[in-house]
Amino acid sequence: MNNITYIENELTALREALNSHQLYRALSSVEDIKSFMEQHVFAVWDFMSLLKALQNHLTTTSVPWVPVANPATSRFINEIVLGEESDVNELGIPKSHYEMYLDAMHQIDANTNQITLFIGCIQDGLSIDEAAIKANLNTETLQFVQFTFDVIATNAPHKIASAFTFGREDVIPDMFFQIIDKSKTSDNSYSKLTYYLNRHIELDGDEHGPLSLKMIEELCGDDNQKWKDVLEVAKKALQQRIALWDGIYNLISNTAVEA
Repeated sequence: MNNITYIENELTALREALNSHQLYRALSSVEDIKSFMEQHVFAVWDFMSLLKALQNHLTTTSVPWVPVANPATSRFINEIVLGEESDVNELGIPKSHYEMYLDAMHQIDANTNQITLFIGCIQDGLSIDEAAIKANLNTETLQFVQFTFDVIATNAPHKIASAFTFGREDVIPDMFFQIIDKSKTSDNSYSKLTYYLNRHIELDGDEHGPLSLKMIEELCGDDNQKWKDVLEVAKKALQQRIALWDGIYNLISNTAVEA
């Protein structure tokens, strides 16, 4: 059994818990989708920092330029950056996936005030924690974002790649399929969200997911400690995603009770 297979076997229970999460069954109305998106948008946003951290470590982003150790990994990262920062939306207009997500939120009149305030605080130079206080983030949402930046702060490419691969690229296709499958309505009220989710399923399942696993292999090589680190970060990343889903489910459930 190779290291990737071992890790994926070790993550089976967490992935099953994520794919069978009660949140998916709770997405039964547009109001539920709004509640979901208002929290999930923070995961859409902080994904870009994981990706940019990998770009900084695995490609040359400084001047003067020097060749990188592994051009194949560099190409993979740059391809993802191209897609995430300047993909095309359903109208063929170049936009980042974060901006597409905001457009999808606007389509269903989801509240973007919290994420807009949070990003504004970051642009003004506030720390993640300071911006979170200003924007009054939910506990689980804040903890999810904090974990992302804690991993980035390790400056260890294999750990960042683990959160990126096993916490995002490798689970997104199944996770987003569940959202699409369980949240169908009779109208086209959130076509932009459906496009966003389907786009990720297409890219991550067919291209990015398999390549990200190769990136892990290249970064860890024969270093047993690095493989242990990768597994530890991967487990924590999935636990944080499940906790985020718990938080969103509770928000939706509480709103239903109040109504």
